[in-house]
Amino acid sequence: MAHAAGAGFNGAGPDGAERDLADFAARSAAADADGWALDDQLVAPGLVAVAVPVRDPGGRPVCAISVLAHTSRHSGDELRAHALATMTEEARCIADELYDPSTAATAPPATPTYADAKPELGPSFLQALARGLAVLTALGRRHGGLTLAEAAEAAGLSYPSTRRNLLTLRQLGYVEQLDRRFLPSPRVLELGYARLSTLTLADIAQPHLTELAGRVRESASLAVLDGTEVHYVARATAQQITSARIMPGTRLPAYATSMGRALLADLPEADRRERVDASRPRALTPHTLTSLDALAATLDRVAREKHALVEQELEAGLRSLAVPVRDRSGRAVAAVNIALHAGPEPPEHTREALLPALRACAARIESDLAVAFADSPVQTG
Repeated sequence: MAHAAGAGFNGAGPDGAERDLADFAARSAAADADGWALDDQLVAPGLVAVAVPVRDPGGRPVCAISVLAHTSRHSGDELRAHALATMTEEARCIADELYDPSTAATAPPATPTYADAKPELGPSFLQALARGLAVLTALGRRHGGLTLAEAAEAAGLSYPSTRRNLLTLRQLGYVEQLDRRFLPSPRVLELGYARLSTLTLADIAQPHLTELAGRVRESASLAVLDGTEVHYVARATAQQITSARIMPGTRLPAYATSMGRALLADLPEADRRERVDASRPRALTPHTLTSLDALAATLDRVAREKHALVEQELEAGLRSLAVPVRDRSGRAVAAVNIALHAGPEPPEHTREALLPALRACAARIESDLAVAFADSPVQTG
C-alpha cells in the first residue's frame, strides 16, 4: 500500500529511478504507519481512492478495501475525511469475520459438501477434483476457518483425504493456515475473475440506468454509435408508457436521436460530416432536421454544450435528452439518455430538471468503466 498523492515513476535515468523508489518506499512506510493510503489521480486522471488494509491476527495485511470517487464528487482529502472512519471499522469487521474462531464454534452444522457421483458417471467423474472443491467449499462456509477435523466433517471426507487436499490447496496458494485453522486465501477470488473479465458496457451500465429510471420516473437507455446508426445496448423502463417501442438491439438513425447527436458531436468534423451525409437525412416527423447545414450547426452546439435535446424529431410526441459516456482517454464510447413524452412543458424545463441526474449517471458509468477496462478497450458488446 502507498500514499499515492503525487506523480508516479517519472524520473529519467538511474538517479530519477532511485528517487522514485525512495519516494515509493517513503509513501509505503507512511501508509503502513497511518493505516490507510490515498491515490489522488495517480492511476488515472479524475479518479481518487482511499484504501485500508484487512489484517490477519498477526497484523499482516492480507487484502484491502477501497472507496473510489470521481474528482467531480470529491477531492482526495474530502474522500478521506468522508469515508476513512467507516472503512477502518469495516476492515476490522471483515477481519473478525475471517479470523474469529468463535463464529465457527457457534455456527450450525452444515450438510457435507462432497457427494460421490462416481457410481453414476463412472470414469468421467474425477473424485480427486470433486474432493478438493468440497474441502475448499467447506472452508468458505465457516467464518474464522476450520481445523483439520472440522474441515473433514464439514466436507464429508475422511481425515487423511481432507489432510491431503488441504496441503495441496495450501501449496497452490488457495488456502492459508493460521495455527491449527485453515481458511481460503485471497487467491480464490481468481476463480471468479473469468466471469468478471467478460463484463461488457451493457453489464456495467444496466444498474445505473435502472437507478436513473427509478429516480426520474422516465425510461433511460444507453447506446453506441455504429456507422450512421445508434445501437441500443441497455435500457431501463419506467412505469410511464411511451409510444417508442425500443429495446436492446434496436437501431435508429443517429442524426435524428439525442444519443446519436451526442456521439456524432464527439467525432472529428470531417468524420461527423461524412456520417451525416451517408445517412441521407429524411423527415421522420414534421420536426425532423434534414438540412446538412442545420445538422452541422446543431452538432457544433451539442459539442459545446455537451448534451443533446431532440424534440419530436424521431417520433411525434417523443422528447429525448442525452449526454456522452467517455472512456479513460476522454473519448465518447456511448451515450445515455432519458426519453419522455413531449408534454405541454417546454424542452428547457426538461433540460433543467433532468440534465443533472443524467450527467451524474454518466459519471458513475464512466467511473466503473475506468476500473473495469483499466488495461483494455471498453467492450461494447
